[in-house]
Amino acid sequence: MSFDLDHYSRHAEAFVGDLDREYHLHFSGQKRDFELEEVYERHASLFDRDEVERLREGVDAADGGEGRRRAEYLLEFAVGGYLGRASAAEEAAVAEREAEIELEVGGEKIPYRTAPVVQANEPDRERRAEIERRRLEALEQQLNPLHLTVLRRSHELVADLGWPSYADACAELSGIDLRGLAEQTAEFLAATEGVYPPVVSSQVEAVLGFGLEEARRSDLVRFFRAPGLDAGFPDERLVPAFAETVAAMGLALEDQPNIRLDTEQRPTKSPRAYCAPVRVPDEVYLVVPRVGGREDFAALFHEGGHAQHYANVDPALPAEYRYFGDNSVTESFAFLLEHITTDPAWLSDRLGADPEPVVSLDRAVLLFFLRRYAAKIGYELELHGADPDLDAMPAEYARRMGGATGIGWDSASWLADVDSGFYVAGYLRAWALETRWRRHLRKSFGEGWHGSPEAGDWLRGVWRQGQRLRADELLTETLGEELRFDALAAEFV
Repeated sequence: MSFDLDHYSRHAEAFVGDLDREYHLHFSGQKRDFELEEVYERHASLFDRDEVERLREGVDAADGGEGRRRAEYLLEFAVGGYLGRASAAEEAAVAEREAEIELEVGGEKIPYRTAPVVQANEPDRERRAEIERRRLEALEQQLNPLHLTVLRRSHELVADLGWPSYADACAELSGIDLRGLAEQTAEFLAATEGVYPPVVSSQVEAVLGFGLEEARRSDLVRFFRAPGLDAGFPDERLVPAFAETVAAMGLALEDQPNIRLDTEQRPTKSPRAYCAPVRVPDEVYLVVPRVGGREDFAALFHEGGHAQHYANVDPALPAEYRYFGDNSVTESFAFLLEHITTDPAWLSDRLGADPEPVVSLDRAVLLFFLRRYAAKIGYELELHGADPDLDAMPAEYARRMGGATGIGWDSASWLADVDSGFYVAGYLRAWALETRWRRHLRKSFGEGWHGSPEAGDWLRGVWRQGQRLRADELLTETLGEELRFDALAAEFV
């Protein structure tokens, strides 16, 4: 009997809705417990080993076209769910412990999750270092054993499913040439090696008062925070600036009740902004914790890019095109809207801010992250390769991150810094794709494209497709161009 893709797709959508709702309630700080296991058990039949194998057979039997594409996306989802269900208890325990842990710093108790926010707003350099030291101690002692259990189990399960390694499984399932991408990132690192120190060090000194050679990892959150720019990014303009910008593109929030904005501060709220697409396109949550200044604007616009993408997807598409597929696509639109917050005209017109220091800082921060993630994919390929030496991985992580950033890097986050399914590849491809979208929008609608309803119409047309096409396919079909990460080096050299 042939596999019923439609039935599986509908069930998958119900699971994702339940999972994202649970994720949202916990990480927005509205719910202490993280009932991940219960969600998986309600939908356990999706991730039965036999079901996964039937999907694999369905992919192999498909003649091509949309049937094969749908089966591939559902298979990737099914394998991810198969691994996720096996590690749900540990994943839930990590989340709940993060919400419970308090760090003792100089007689003050700081919630683990808000520690990066406190650290970013701490002017005293030694206190920043102490906050980070305590946070990394908690990570190493209380969370890393759980992370390691998840890693080992995932490696064992993909081997049991017949793949040589977790990396091979992810490459096949995603359709992304991970090793080819790593070669491109290595070329990017080599091409930007000489320009990186002067570009970044000058901005580190402008923000912190000392150069890159003196900076420690604990200083980075303060550098990204850049409190000297706060006057140009007033808190009371955060939501209005976003609302005005998307309205100028014909995407007024008052006409989009499916986008639900949450900027409220809560003690256990995740320090990472996120978008929770609970029901695409009908119920999309946009959640932003407050750090202060430019980072809040960048975070809101980034997650707002996700929200606009999901909220404008054609509801008639099957679930696998609305939720799954290549996340490089949705990340590219998140980066696109985030980049608006560094546009000189936008800064002057919307915020009355001096563009020059913002643009200079953004260039340095972007180069920092591009190099860090370029190094990270190589590390993850080694971590998730066939029979990795896990004892050597913490030192390897610290070596690669330190080499790419020019800053001494602690090894404690060698597991916590790794997202499942090689999401690192999604970010890398998204950065490359965003530059093509931005170039096209400027050429077609002018430098002030973000104030053009016609640009909004064009974006809506692309967004309606959801993630039916992978990033490289979408770029070729839309603009007739090739997606390459190493081409980003031209923006810095």
